[in-house]
Amino acid sequence: MTKIALLIGVSQYQSDLNPLPKAVKDVEAMAHVLQIDALEGFEQVKTLADTDAQTMREEIEGIFSASQKDDLILLFFSGHGIKDDRGKLYFATNNTRKNDRGKLIRSTAVAAGFIQELMSQSRCKHQVVILDCCFSGAFAAGMTAKDSGNVDLQTQLGGEGRAVLTSSTSTQYSFEQEESDLSIYSRYIVEGIVTGAADLNSDGWIEVQELHEYAKAKVQATAPAMSPEIYAVKEGFKIRLAKALITDPKLKYRKEVERYASRGEIPAYVRIMLGTLGEQLGLSPTEAKAIEDEVLRPYRERLAHLQKYREAYAAATKSEYPLSQTTVDDLKHFQGMLGLRDEDIQPIEEEVINSRKTTPTREPRINQSSTQPRKEGRFLENTPARPRRNNVAPKGITRKQFLKWTGWGGGGLVATLVVSQIFKSPQNISVAEPKYIEPTQNGEIWTVEYETVTLNDKGEEISRDNYQTQFFKEDLGSGVILEMVSIPAGEFLIGSPSSEKYREANESPQHKVTVPAFFMGRFAVTQAQYQAVISSNPANFQGDNLPVERVSWNEAMNFCQKLSTKTGRNYRLPSEAEWEYACRAGTTTPFYFGTTLTTNLANYDGNYIYQSEPKGKYREKTTEVGSFPPNAFGLYDMHGNVWEWCLDYWHNNYQSALSNSQALLNKNDNRYRLMRGGLLVQQS
Repeated sequence: MTKIALLIGVSQYQSDLNPLPKAVKDVEAMAHVLQIDALEGFEQVKTLADTDAQTMREEIEGIFSASQKDDLILLFFSGHGIKDDRGKLYFATNNTRKNDRGKLIRSTAVAAGFIQELMSQSRCKHQVVILDCCFSGAFAAGMTAKDSGNVDLQTQLGGEGRAVLTSSTSTQYSFEQEESDLSIYSRYIVEGIVTGAADLNSDGWIEVQELHEYAKAKVQATAPAMSPEIYAVKEGFKIRLAKALITDPKLKYRKEVERYASRGEIPAYVRIMLGTLGEQLGLSPTEAKAIEDEVLRPYRERLAHLQKYREAYAAATKSEYPLSQTTVDDLKHFQGMLGLRDEDIQPIEEEVINSRKTTPTREPRINQSSTQPRKEGRFLENTPARPRRNNVAPKGITRKQFLKWTGWGGGGLVATLVVSQIFKSPQNISVAEPKYIEPTQNGEIWTVEYETVTLNDKGEEISRDNYQTQFFKEDLGSGVILEMVSIPAGEFLIGSPSSEKYREANESPQHKVTVPAFFMGRFAVTQAQYQAVISSNPANFQGDNLPVERVSWNEAMNFCQKLSTKTGRNYRLPSEAEWEYACRAGTTTPFYFGTTLTTNLANYDGNYIYQSEPKGKYREKTTEVGSFPPNAFGLYDMHGNVWEWCLDYWHNNYQSALSNSQALLNKNDNRYRLMRGGLLVQQS
C-alpha cells in the first residue's frame, strides 16, 4: 500500500488568461503538509508548476495507471478552470489558448472527462481529487462507481471509493484574496490538515468528509458567496487523508477557540477562560495569540470586506442617487471580488440609504395566509408581509395573521408521485453534509444520510439526529434533475389542538389519517426544473436553484401533466393530508424543528417570533432550495420560502375530512383551492 500525491499548480499563462500567483504557492504548501511524518504523510509526492497540457496529461495518466489496488491517490489542482462552448470543464495549462474566433483550443488544456476516464479505469480503490479552480463543481458530472463490491471500512485508509472536493460549484468562480499567500480554498485545506483542526470528531484521523466540512465552513466565513462542494462515490467520503495529533496542546487550545470564533473577537470573560486553559496546556501567550489570530482570521476578513463594501456604496450614493446602471454594475463586480452574497450587502445598502433619509425603492407587499382560499388561476403576491416595529406578536393575533408573515407568495410547487404508480437539513445553522450511496447495478434508488436539528422554546438547539431515506432521480434534460423522496406509510393526527398557540377553528377537529406510501419532491420545484418542463419562467426572484413562484393552481396542474407526459410516470399535486404528513415527518410539535423555529432554519420574516426565540433575519426574497436543514423524511423548506399548492378544494374545517389521505374534491367547485406552507400547524 502506497500513498501517492500529484500536485499541479499553474500560475503563469502564455495566453491572455490572468496570472494566478498563488496557484504554485498552493502546491508548495500542500507538498509540505503531505510529507509531515507525524501526520502519516504520503510516501510519494510529485509537484508540477506552470506545466504544459501534454506533460500534465502524461503525469496524471501515469499515477492512475501505475497504482495498485490498495494505494491511495490524491490529485490536487490549483489554477484556472475554464469551459468550452459546449459547457465542458477543462483545466488550463501554461500553453492553453483560444483560436481566432475566441473558442478554446481543447488540445491545449486538460479535459475533466479525460481525468474521469482514468479514474474509472484505475485499479486503485482509494481516489481523492481536490480542485481549487473556477467551475470546479462541474467535474463531478458523469462520475460513476467502477464496481459494487463490499466496502471494508476498517482498513487503514478508511472507506473505499472516490471523492472530489471542489472550491466552487459548477457555475461559480473561485476567489484569490490579497490577505493570504494562498488561494482561499487551498489555505483552509492546508490549515485543516497541518493543525489537525479538520479532525472534527476527534478520533485521530482526518477523513475526506471532515476536511471538506472544515474548509467549507472557513471559506464561507470569509467569502459567503463561495460554495465548496463534495462529491463521493461509494464510501469515498470516509477515506483517511492524514493523522491528527489529538494530544497536541495547540490543537486542544484551537478547538476551544473555535467555539467562539464566529463572533469575530474573543469576549473579555472568554479570554479569562482561555488564559487559564493556555496555562494548563503549557502554551506561551505568544503561541496562544497566534492560534487565536489564525482561528479568527476568516471572520475578521469578512467583517473587513463588509466595511469595504459599505465605504464603496456610501461613496457611490454620495455622488449620485438614484444610482445609474453603470454604478450598480460596478458595485456588483466589487461585491463579487469580496465574495459577498446579496443577503450580506442588503442590510448595508438599506442602512446607508436610511441614513440619507431616502425612501427605499422597493416596498414590501402583504401576503395572505397559507390557509386562506385562492381563486383558481390567480397569482399570489410575491413579497412577504410588511415588517412591524414591535418585538413580539401583538395580543389577540390569530395563527392566520402569524402565517402571513412567514412565507413568500407565488404558488410554490411540490411534485408528488404515488408509489403504486411507479413500483408495484448568513449564517444558517449548519448540519453535516448529506452522504449519498449510489444505486446497486441496474437500480435507480439512491440512499442519502442526513442530519436534523431540534429547538426548544427559546430557539436554542437541544439535539441532533441522523436519518436515512431513499430517493430516485428524474432526468429532465440539459443536466436538470428532479429528486423524489420515498415517504413511508403511516398514521398521524391532522389539525391542531385548541390549546395550541395562534391556532384557529378551521384547524379542527383533529382526527387520525392513514397515509399510504408515496414519493414527494425533495425540494420545492426550482425555476430550472419548471423551465425544463414548461419552457418558461414566471418567477419574480430569478435564479435556477430558487423555487419557482407566481404560479397559479391551473399552471401547477399543467406542470404535473406535462411532467407525467415527459417522464412516463403519473405526477400530481399532493393532497392536504399528504402534505401535512410529509411536513410533520413523525413530529408532534408545532414545527418539525420543535416547539418553535428561527430564521437560521427557515426563510420567513424574522421580525416576528412564535415562542421565546430571538428575532431573526428578514431576507425579503426567496432562498435557494436546500439552504436549510431537512426534516426527518429528508424534505427541505417545508416551512417558509414559498406557499405550496395542494390538490384539495378549500374547506373551512376538518368536519368533512376523510380518514384516508385522499384529496377533498368537489366537481362543482372550480373557484377555490388550498395552499399550505410557511409556518404550518404542527401540533398533534
